[in-house]
Amino acid sequence: MITPNKIILANIPTPLQKINFQNKSFLIKRDDLTGMELSGNKVRKLEYLIYQAKKEKADFIFTDGGEQSNHARAAVIAAAQAGIKSKLFLWGKDRNNADGNLFIDKYLGAEISFLNKKDYANVNNIMFEERKKLLKKGKKVYVIPEGGSTTLGIWGYVSFISELQKQVNLKTVNGILVAAGSGGTAAGLLVGLALLKSNIKVYAVNVLYPEKVIRKKILQLAEGCILDYKINCKLNEANLEILNGYSDEGYKKINKDKVKLIKNFARSTGIILDPAYTGKAFKAYYDNILMQNNGMKVIFLHTGGLYGVFGKRKEFLSV
Repeated sequence: MITPNKIILANIPTPLQKINFQNKSFLIKRDDLTGMELSGNKVRKLEYLIYQAKKEKADFIFTDGGEQSNHARAAVIAAAQAGIKSKLFLWGKDRNNADGNLFIDKYLGAEISFLNKKDYANVNNIMFEERKKLLKKGKKVYVIPEGGSTTLGIWGYVSFISELQKQVNLKTVNGILVAAGSGGTAAGLLVGLALLKSNIKVYAVNVLYPEKVIRKKILQLAEGCILDYKINCKLNEANLEILNGYSDEGYKKINKDKVKLIKNFARSTGIILDPAYTGKAFKAYYDNILMQNNGMKVIFLHTGGLYGVFGKRKEFLSV
């Protein structure tokens, strides 16, 4: 097995906490606490990706996402720490009174190209063409795809499993539930569990892509990682379960029922969930796990997203 190198960015290990909510106990892995500016799951992936960018002596990193992308914000901060400039290709509109993640992107001085939904579907080609222009000027560019979800980036969650193993007896765990945008976190979990020959299920709550699309993305990333790094394990596709239907309102929106639930959760526990990822994932967890009294057997993975809350002030204060 080829284990890739990384730089240290995340404050890990993150806590595994027992929480009581509505008289039901469950386990939550607090990857929202990986850092302040770099909070969330993306930093684990960026430790490997920024190492590679530095190794290649990159002058710029390119990456993409929605205008409130947690990944884009984390990438800008990680790149700044490494002395690398950033250019973002974001699906959305520029705003003079930018909020949340977009405010941080601008505050850190990232160059930003805003794309409409149609153009964003072609974002990888757009980044490729922009990269060619800079290469002609003698500048090196390291491109990080959406969510840092590459066979290198998902090592952040391959290695996560060994961290978790030190915090809980995995034989007592039946599953890990996580929000799935680009699918890298779920893919890394699958590979890490396969290395242990564990049949713990990964419950992925799709918030961006349709069920069949995200399932394919997750499995291809996991299989690609196994092949690229010659990992001696066999993936059991049955260990991946997509919990569909929790983002029917759209990636950038959140309905009132979910807002009420996660506000209630925040006021009961002091733990804040975001509107795009963890809020929707928690609704799936609440319906499928917590209400079935399986909270001590299925871990809820809190992947962060705090800054995204600020972009939804109206929704959170009006319910």
